[in-house]
Amino acid sequence: MASVFLSGGTGYLGRHLIPVLLSRGHSVASLARPGAEARLPAGCHVVTGYALRASSFGGVLRGYDTFIHLTGTPKPAPWKEREFRAVDLPSLMASADAAAAPDSGVRHFIYVSVAQTAPIMRAYVAVRQEAEAYLERAGILRRTILRPWYVLGPGHWWPYALRPLYALAARSARYRQDAERLGLVTIGEMTSALVRAVEQPPSEQAARILGTAEIRAARV
Repeated sequence: MASVFLSGGTGYLGRHLIPVLLSRGHSVASLARPGAEARLPAGCHVVTGYALRASSFGGVLRGYDTFIHLTGTPKPAPWKEREFRAVDLPSLMASADAAAAPDSGVRHFIYVSVAQTAPIMRAYVAVRQEAEAYLERAGILRRTILRPWYVLGPGHWWPYALRPLYALAARSARYRQDAERLGLVTIGEMTSALVRAVEQPPSEQAARILGTAEIRAARV
């Protein structure tokens, strides 16, 4: 069983993922800012701190072998570049620095990035690319990076309206690969892919990329 630490456990993905990890016997802790502790699912150990400040949570990581970074701007949109720069990138840097510290027990870092490249959301994609590069510079060699485009779930259903366009693109040799890479995944598929990543880490000092097809194929 893995010992898992999350940054962003109070968010959209985290609140779905934590109960599944717990039900499968993993020990789970999550960072929560002061006042948000009650948003974490029952059974999750609470670490009160700040996602942008590695010093507020780095000391506890010696007890965890897997780090999942989920912190980011809710419901990303093209006009939120300032938030991406103020939250998404600095929080990933803080998580990477804490996980890479000599006294950390982290052996596997999991990061939810985004499909690359894309015709829209360029600022969001650019920040996630910078975050992926930072993980490598930080010396985190054993890592899994998931690259979904959009995760369907409660409050996140509107892209279903685009399904006819995806179907047309899938029939076109010119656009088929783009339609697959920028395809939609469900919250259930993302949860399964994250659990699978925890339970089946990459070999030592390997970087593993999971795109839309791999996320959809994950089953636990």
